[in-house]
Amino acid sequence: MSTTAMYWKEITVNWGESDPFGLVYYPRIVAWFNDTEHDFFRTIGFPIDQMIKNDRTTFVMGDIHFRFIGPAAYGDRVATSVTLAKLGERTLHWNCKAINAVTGALVTEGTATRVYARINEDGTLNSAVIPEKMRKALTGTGLLSHLNQDIERDPEYRHPPGMRGGN
Repeated sequence: MSTTAMYWKEITVNWGESDPFGLVYYPRIVAWFNDTEHDFFRTIGFPIDQMIKNDRTTFVMGDIHFRFIGPAAYGDRVATSVTLAKLGERTLHWNCKAINAVTGALVTEGTATRVYARINEDGTLNSAVIPEKMRKALTGTGLLSHLNQDIERDPEYRHPPGMRGGN
């Protein structure tokens, strides 16, 4: 099943997330998209921390591929987005992209596959079928105003040149 559900958020590149030339460290790229995905789940009513606590379920990383394209230095504003490319019986397949919020330049892009899993009493994991209620929330997100937008072209999203850094 394919869907066009998309979630984006804007972040500030923190000190230590990139080298002096704006090359973002790979683990930080993974963390950016992990945080974006967690915000998405919280927005649609399935906070990951509550899933773990109440249902003993979560989404675990199955596969990731990211490539560095352009710089993002300390203080830069970056828009991260996750787009649900495929919803499997037990998996979510995300297309991930980060752009500079001021210039629109691409910083990184890639894919991530998440596996829905049940946490067993001994701490091991077993894949599980994604519940129907969650599937409906994942595919019915077009009602949220910040989803299904082409953020590169959205004039409300873009910042005027010269606006950089923190708050």
